[in-house]
Amino acid sequence: PEKTAKRRAKHLNVHEAGKSNCGVKSNLKSIPGVMTIRGCAYAGSKGVVWGPIKDMIHISHGPVGCGQYSWGSRRNYYVGTTGIDTFGTMQFTSDFQEKDIVFGGDKKLAKVIDEIQDLFPLNRGISIQSECPIGLIGDDIEAVSRVKSKEYNGKTIVPVRCEGFRGVSQSLGHHIANDAIRDWVFDKITSETERRFEPTPYDVAIIGDYNIGGDAWSSRILLEEMGLRVIAQWSGDGSLAELEATPKAKLNILHCYRSMNYISRHMEEKFGIP
Repeated sequence: PEKTAKRRAKHLNVHEAGKSNCGVKSNLKSIPGVMTIRGCAYAGSKGVVWGPIKDMIHISHGPVGCGQYSWGSRRNYYVGTTGIDTFGTMQFTSDFQEKDIVFGGDKKLAKVIDEIQDLFPLNRGISIQSECPIGLIGDDIEAVSRVKSKEYNGKTIVPVRCEGFRGVSQSLGHHIANDAIRDWVFDKITSETERRFEPTPYDVAIIGDYNIGGDAWSSRILLEEMGLRVIAQWSGDGSLAELEATPKAKLNILHCYRSMNYISRHMEEKFGIP
């Protein structure tokens, strides 16, 4: 179409001799509602960092399209019984409609969390992955998370402000997801949680490996044959308990720097983990 062709004319150009560049315009923020080949902040948070955490349920909060687009596209292998204690290949969405855009989706989100608790009582926690409309209409997902966490005896419920338009690629979504773990998992670790974990001098964590095709399992085998104890995988085949245990590690082994350097730097500064 003429309108689209005009907008996309800036995406491709011929470089002419003597010119400093060819005038291509790139590195722009995603447009809400427009699918992009390079992903968005939501894709970086839900599709990369949070999605593989197997014993938590990750709600795609917004219209069904983004959740469908991010579901089942990566081979994040995990051990467990799907629908019982692991949920990685299941898709949960609040399925926003026009009336939700007009009147807000807080009540709908609360209802979704209640339904999840009824249907999947063995889930260890819930994350709320916000899509573009949530940021545009200003839904208070933090308030819903606090209320529902209290209602379910302090359950870990994490609001993640990863609306797609926030970033020009998945990368900002990684950062936002890391910060959500810092604020809603690490900062809420209780003394009871810490008591359940018995450290050893050989504890390490594999950070930034999403077990695509089972590669984190290979790394883990090698490390354990060396005599180390892998206490956490972030986040392929990973669990909420492993996230909570990581501040006790003696060393963080960082695989994907781009997606997990933020939380690794935080752990180095706050907990002294190299």
